Amino acid sequence: MAIEIKVPTVGESITEVTLVKILKQSGEYVQRDEVIAELESEKATFEINAEKAGAIQWVAKEGDTLSIGDVVCTIDESAPKPAQAEPAPNAPDAPANEKVAEPVKSVENQQKEEVKASPVAAAIIADKKVDTKSIKPSGSLGKILKQDVIDILENPGRTPGTNLFSRNDRPEKMSNLRKTVSRRLVEAKNTTAMLTTFNEVDMGPIMDIRKKYKDKFKELHGVNLGFMSFFTKACCYALQQFQAVNAYIDGENIIYHEYCDISIAVSAPKGLVVPVIRNAESLSMAEIEAAVVDLATKAKNNKLTLEEMSGGTFTITNGGVFGSMMSTPIINLPQSAILGMHNIVERPMAVNGQVVIKPMMYIALSYDHRIIDGRESVGFLVRVKQLLENPEILLFGKDPIEALLEL
Repeated sequence: MAIEIKVPTVGESITEVTLVKILKQSGEYVQRDEVIAELESEKATFEINAEKAGAIQWVAKEGDTLSIGDVVCTIDESAPKPAQAEPAPNAPDAPANEKVAEPVKSVENQQKEEVKASPVAAAIIADKKVDTKSIKPSGSLGKILKQDVIDILENPGRTPGTNLFSRNDRPEKMSNLRKTVSRRLVEAKNTTAMLTTFNEVDMGPIMDIRKKYKDKFKELHGVNLGFMSFFTKACCYALQQFQAVNAYIDGENIIYHEYCDISIAVSAPKGLVVPVIRNAESLSMAEIEAAVVDLATKAKNNKLTLEEMSGGTFTITNGGVFGSMMSTPIINLPQSAILGMHNIVERPMAVNGQVVIKPMMYIALSYDHRIIDGRESVGFLVRVKQLLENPEILLFGKDPIEALLEL
């Protein structure tokens, strides 16, 4: 008897998914609860498991777009379970000086184990004995496509994509995640009164702290002391002071959040994702750094869950890691503001009538002017600047002397 494995419900608003990776081939015997494939929705990648043990037969193929409830594959429970490759209980042991022969794997199977490739690409690689190390994958998740192998065969010794006289076009299906990002960016531009205000921050004090304490911090907490924890802490204090920046419009109401769920923009293999650090205002520097590392690692491995990417009251994005000097980040709906960090550059600054070289960073706050006024947006950014340039304030949210004197 064969049972059907269908696309599960993964969220109220999600109606279709893409089959991005098949982990078991048709005809293979799978165990109950074994992971058999990866599906991608508009928000995340998730796995599906075998509901029963048996021989699997695929109905869908990699790259197919499926609706919720569609049949992905079938599993034949009546299929005989393959014998385990173990010696019989009463079989005599092999002589000590005689080596047990190991099964010889075919070149095709070795290629499948070593690389991720489409079925056609894998077949060409096996037939032409192509060195997969020389192939530059162009598919999602580092998958080798048919054209990647053809480029290597037609241009031996030349890096694909360097042919100055080529006029080839390569169509590639847009992923669900990229479709969602595109739709939401256009929606944000069209439905908000978005403006951006800028400021600059002297990163010297934070860089000095990191240089002095980074080794001890990692020894005690097991994570590196990065810039994100300082920015997250600073934003949490500023959000609690300028509450409109931490709010959003819901019909005719403004919903003010009394907590700070900070979304961190992360570049993942399939595009930009924005996982959330919950109640960041209650976390220590080490806890924030650990959360950033955990979410970034999951993003790079496409292991983020829908829950980890849902919600968020304010977003921080760091274009500086790519060398950006200045940008106008787009609001992450339904939030009302987003902070952009940028590259740190040594620039001449006037200090008390003297020219001093300082490590400076431009910061940008894009905000929805329907809910956030200019006073609040500028005040928020100035507050973030003050906190970053005087990191000791991050301990109390105010100057330690003023806290001591209760001023």
